[in-house]
Order: sequence, then C-alpha cells, then structure tokens
Amino acid sequence: MVQQKKANIIDEFKLSEGDTGSTEVQVALLTERITQLTGHMVANTHDYHTKRSLLKLVGQRRRLLAYLNRKDVSRYQNLIKRLGLRK
Repeated sequence: MVQQKKANIIDEFKLSEGDTGSTEVQVALLTERITQLTGHMVANTHDYHTKRSLLKLVGQRRRLLAYLNRKDVSRYQNLIKRLGLRK
C-alpha cells in the first residue's frame, strides 16, 4: 500500500489527533489491503500463499469488528456503513 493512501485512510478514520491504532483505523486499513489482495486473486487464481494471507486478514478484520460491536454498537454501525461492509 502506498504511504500516501495509508495516510489518507488514517486521516479519514482517526478518532483524535495522532490516532493511528484505533479499531476503526485498523479495520479500514485491513479493508483496503483485503480489496487489493482480492484483485490480485482474480488475476492469479492458483496463488495459494496470497489466498492464505487474504483469509488471515479477513479473520483479523472479523475479530476486530466483533470486538467493536461488543464495546460500542454505534461506532460499529457507523464504521460498517462508511466502509460499505455487509453486516
């Protein structure tokens, strides 16, 4: 991921100044990486190492979203709406 794109995502989802590790930022960065890897998998269907990485990232994002849903439902709802996720 290009540093400028990563910085833009952090700026968009941060909760306060200097925030780079909140749940919202982490999920947004994982979502961007998942989107990139999904595009790669379309072109390279037999790349099993990338498939494994993609599944690990999806699981990590799922766990973070479950955590956020347990802690603060309104932040969870807002985040999935902003990212366009299904749940």
